[in-house]
Amino acid sequence: QLYREARECLTLLSQRLGSQKFFFGDSPASLDALVFSRLAPLMKAKLPNGKLQQHLKSLQNLCNYCTSILSLYFPWDGGESCDPLSSTPRAAGTDGGEAEEDPHKRRKQLLSVLVGLAAMLGYAFLSGIISIQRGSVGPAGRQPVALEEEEEEE
Repeated sequence: QLYREARECLTLLSQRLGSQKFFFGDSPASLDALVFSRLAPLMKAKLPNGKLQQHLKSLQNLCNYCTSILSLYFPWDGGESCDPLSSTPRAAGTDGGEAEEDPHKRRKQLLSVLVGLAAMLGYAFLSGIISIQRGSVGPAGRQPVALEEEEEEE
């Protein structure tokens, strides 16, 4: 029932928008910001069930509306195709799609862990939590002779 009502809402929005660029003409209004804030995540997100997303992409004017706002106000994001069939594999959430998005994900994770570890060790050394004392070690791995003599006197 929820999907049915959401589909109906999208259809009504599509009918209200018609062939206009924005809901109230050629310039955006607060309603456009509100509608876009609800439609853009629906259009762009990876969803486990893509029925509503496919319905949005089948409403060509709403899809073009979102794409034009994305390209106008968020040019670095890049537009997404409004073809409902082009996003079907991506909406399925396959592991191959995630690997293609960021091929160096593991390398970045490893580097961030190493940088964090180096920062923690640096802080520990600088704050005195960890200190390195240098001393000479005898041939058999024992402490220097001077320390052994002190132990014998006790």
